Amino acid sequence: MTQILYSKPIVDSELGELKDAIKTLKNAPKLKVILIGNNPSSKIYVKRKKEFCESIGAICEIIQKNDDFQPLELESLLCNINKDDEINGCLVQLPLPPQFDGFNFQELISPLKDVDGFHKDNIFSIYKKSSGDFLLPCTPLGIIKLLQHYNINVSGKNITIIGRSLIVGKPLSMMLTNLDATVTLCHSRTRDLANFTKAADIIISAVGSPNFLTCDYFKDDKSQVLIDVGISSLKQNKITGDIDFNGVKNQVASITPVPGGVGPMTILSLAKNLVKSAYIQENLKKA
Repeated sequence: MTQILYSKPIVDSELGELKDAIKTLKNAPKLKVILIGNNPSSKIYVKRKKEFCESIGAICEIIQKNDDFQPLELESLLCNINKDDEINGCLVQLPLPPQFDGFNFQELISPLKDVDGFHKDNIFSIYKKSSGDFLLPCTPLGIIKLLQHYNINVSGKNITIIGRSLIVGKPLSMMLTNLDATVTLCHSRTRDLANFTKAADIIISAVGSPNFLTCDYFKDDKSQVLIDVGISSLKQNKITGDIDFNGVKNQVASITPVPGGVGPMTILSLAKNLVKSAYIQENLKKA
């Protein structure tokens, strides 16, 4: 029988630990979320992040800005947040309006407050395989935690990642390599994609194209593990991932659902980064 890799049992098991960790801090961790524009999906994601943070005893404030908000204004806002000792974490919700194309806002957030894990110092820690006071990208962190929870070993495995974004594909490929996996990073110009997916033990898709991966992309021997990062809206408010879940699930060993798979793991990782960042900053104040 195919194993469905639900995130709920992982999130439920981590909630208590996060609540207990926050109780040992002098002050509740405080997160600022900057939301620019009126993207409906972004509003939903930000609301979920706020609800989860508040459920563990953290504080989350959403700063809403209109579509005409400018890069220099964002730079000034982030500078003030960096200077505010009462704020432990900050993130800018993506996507951003066109005027931010090419604007590298990630480098303007202090690496100690970069709960999304996008600052160059945090990313470079993956290259160096460093441990310690670094905040790593949330979705890759969540995927690795999910695999570990279900005892899916990545060491020595062939893993195909589809999608080369700076948010998921690229950092995830490095993090899995650090765990001794052999990683192939595919993308929109990869030829004969099915050759790579059929050769893999684990396939991770972060394309954002609904039901893009059908049964023809996978073996039929129930040996593969499928992790679906994609999320797309269909008619009648239905949500689906990159993988044709119903068409594929009976031919693989394990598969994540959409929704209920990787999405909640990303938010969990964000909350864990926030708590970690609060601990780091509190200890720096004591030093």
